[in-house]
Amino acid sequence: MSGPVWVLSGCPGVGKSSVARALLRQYPRGLHLPVDDLRELVVSGLVPPSLDHPPEAVRQFTLARRAAAFHARLYAEAGFAVVVDDVLWPADLEAMRVHWDGLDVRPVFLCPTLEVTQARNAARTGKDFDTQNLVPMIAALHPAMPPAGYRAAGWRVLDTSKLSLEQTAELLLA
Repeated sequence: MSGPVWVLSGCPGVGKSSVARALLRQYPRGLHLPVDDLRELVVSGLVPPSLDHPPEAVRQFTLARRAAAFHARLYAEAGFAVVVDDVLWPADLEAMRVHWDGLDVRPVFLCPTLEVTQARNAARTGKDFDTQNLVPMIAALHPAMPPAGYRAAGWRVLDTSKLSLEQTAELLLA
């Protein structure tokens, strides 16, 4: 029996990776596929995310998303619950969905307030970069990702501003 493929999106700092780990702890087998981690496997020539979307960065994101889609299918078909996390728009999910025919795909858009997102970003630890560098990107992306567009595309939309990780995981599983 296949496991579910959860897709978590939201701007940087909303808690996608933390929610992924909390959610996957509820399953006997779980795989977390952060698209950023796949991109960062590039040893030379990595182009960082940027608001002006340089073509090479777009190409590298496309490759990483395809890799995540392939891995997600492999593990889901082996009975793992899978979470793919990335800053995705609804059209990005549709491009990945072609690899997931027959799978239980569950897209979720996390959208705490901008203030909560910036606070969560400031509190992050364990990153290989200064998370303060993301402040302007978060300020630009947050309003550019309106929840209504995700809702209209069939995504589950959650304002996690006042929810703990455990509450968010419970709500997703309910």
